[in-house]
Amino acid sequence: MAKANKTTLTEASVEEYIANIADEGRRADCVALAKLMSAVTRKPPKMWGPAIVGFGQYHYQYDSGREGDMCLAGFSSRKADLTVYVFTEGQEALLAKLGKHRRSKACLYLKRLADVDQAVLKKVIAASVAEVKRRYP
Repeated sequence: MAKANKTTLTEASVEEYIANIADEGRRADCVALAKLMSAVTRKPPKMWGPAIVGFGQYHYQYDSGREGDMCLAGFSSRKADLTVYVFTEGQEALLAKLGKHRRSKACLYLKRLADVDQAVLKKVIAASVAEVKRRYP
């Protein structure tokens, strides 16, 4: 029997989640990132699990049979970084212009939004959303 996904769409308040971020600078970054992602995805923010602010939704199914739903793009204020959930694979040219960040296959890790070029970040998010839609029509 397949395990249930931990990260699911909830009715929790995005505004409350952001308001409860103790660090004022991080809180302001989250507000700005929410506006940016909403503009790119043309979707309102929704909470996914207790700590991911997500935009849009898609259904995936892997070759293994595992399937579920996830946000097209999202972010979370984590202890060390602002984590941006986007596909980074194949975006090396854009990421080289982004600014100070770390990355994995499906995440960008930012200390502060001011460390990156927000116009480039917008392009990275848009390219990621397009790739998700291509992979999971």
